[in-house]
Amino acid sequence: MTYFSAHDGTELAYHVFGEGVPVVCLPGGPMQDSVYLGELGGLSSRRQLVMLDLRGTGRSAIPEDAGSYRCDRLVDDVEALREHLGRERVDLLAHCAGANVAASYVARYPERVGRLALITPSTWAVGLQATGESRREVALLRKDEPWFDAAFAALEAIQAGNATDDGWRAIDPFFYGRWDAAAQAHHAAQDGHRNDEAAAVFGGDGAFDPDATRAALATFGSPVLLLAGETDLNTPPDVVAEFAGLFPNAEFVVQPGAGHFPWVDDAERFVATTATFLG
Repeated sequence: MTYFSAHDGTELAYHVFGEGVPVVCLPGGPMQDSVYLGELGGLSSRRQLVMLDLRGTGRSAIPEDAGSYRCDRLVDDVEALREHLGRERVDLLAHCAGANVAASYVARYPERVGRLALITPSTWAVGLQATGESRREVALLRKDEPWFDAAFAALEAIQAGNATDDGWRAIDPFFYGRWDAAAQAHHAAQDGHRNDEAAAVFGGDGAFDPDATRAALATFGSPVLLLAGETDLNTPPDVVAEFAGLFPNAEFVVQPGAGHFPWVDDAERFVATTATFLG
C-alpha cells in the first residue's frame, strides 16, 4: 500500500502488484475500492498494476468536499497519481464506471496517455446507453441456465419500472459468465466496498459533457482496447462496439462466455488479450 496527496490535499492510496512498466487501473462501482479487481486474473505477471482506491474508498481518505466525488473532478486524482509516479505518460486500464473517469482523463490530458484499455466499460461519459431490447437479447443467451426463469422475470420487471431489492439480487447471475462458486464468492466479497454517498455524486450535474468528450476522443490517436463480455448485461457488446467507434485507433474484442467481470470468467483468455494489447 502506498499513499500520495491529491491536488486538494486528500490522501489517496494505491496497491501495487507485479513489476515492470506500470498500468494505472481504475475501478468501477461507481466509487468502489479496487479490491474486487484482484490482480486481474494474473495480469500482474505481465505488467505492474497500480490499483487506485478512488477518494473516499478503500484506504483513501474521505475528502472535505463531497463534491469532489464527481467524475470530472476525479480526473484530477488520476493526474496527481501520474505526477506521483514520475511518468510522462501512463497506460490506463479501467473497468465499468472507471471507464468514465478514464475517458474524461483522455479528453483533458491526451498527451499523458500511452495505451488505454476499457474493460466492459460504462458509457455515461460519451452519452451512449444500452437499450432494453439489447439487454434482453443478451439475457436470452442464458436461457438454459437453471436460475434463468427467476432472473429473467426480475429483469423484465426492472425494465418495466418495477424494481425491488429482491429483483436486483435475482439478476446477479447475469453479470458472470458462469454462476458457479467462484463467481458467487467474488460477488459476495464486494459487499461493503462501495461508498454509496460518493456514488450518488459521481454522475451528478456537470459530471459529463458527452459532446465535448466524444470530440476529444475522435482526435486521440494512441491505441485503445475495448473489451466486452459476450453475456454482459451491464454493457452489452453492441454498445461497447459503438464506444470503440468513437476512437480512430481502437481494437474491439468480445470475450466469449464472459460477463461483466471477464478476468473472473476466463482469466487465461483475459490476460492473453489485455497483455498482448498493453505490450
